[in-house]
Amino acid sequence: MKIVVLDGHTLNPGDLSWDALSQFGECEVYERTPPEEVLLRARGADIALTNKAVLGRYEIENLPDLRYIGVCATGYNVVDVRAARERQIPVTNVPDYATQSVTQVVFALLLELTNHVGHHARTVRDGRWSACEDFCYWDYPLIELQGLTMGIVGLGRIGQAVARLAAAFGMKVMGYDVDPAKSALPGAECVDLDTLFAQSDVV
Repeated sequence: MKIVVLDGHTLNPGDLSWDALSQFGECEVYERTPPEEVLLRARGADIALTNKAVLGRYEIENLPDLRYIGVCATGYNVVDVRAARERQIPVTNVPDYATQSVTQVVFALLLELTNHVGHHARTVRDGRWSACEDFCYWDYPLIELQGLTMGIVGLGRIGQAVARLAAAFGMKVMGYDVDPAKSALPGAECVDLDTLFAQSDVV
């Protein structure tokens, strides 16, 4: 069996070993694969693993040995799933791998906007706090999250995780999702988009 990893660098920038895949067959790892080389590199492979390299209808129809496509990301957008289904090629993804890290980034950026940590760190290094007449130093207004309203568009795994963290900060949470089944998020008021945009402090 032949396994090809089309864009290994996005999955593993060098700190992990790919050796475990070799127990299942011959494994070729490419750091990055430009679109025009996908077909060439995946030719003869039974298994193709991708993160961002696109496997469209043309590629799928011209890879007769292909039996499985693994998308090492949350979505299927890089694979023509219909073309794969027509050939009975299973396509899988990793739906939950980045939920917590993306949620963390959401709040890292939000806290930077409300607390201006980077700005104040620079001014402290520049000696402005030590030169200040007052013990408490800031030169830009700080905003507390408690009591503000966060609007979340899309209540999938990441949206739900963001909602839980927003609630922990004391924020009111409003949510919108095109799927009514996701609209019953505990602790969140589900509203239409116009209401969400009109009443949210943070979207």
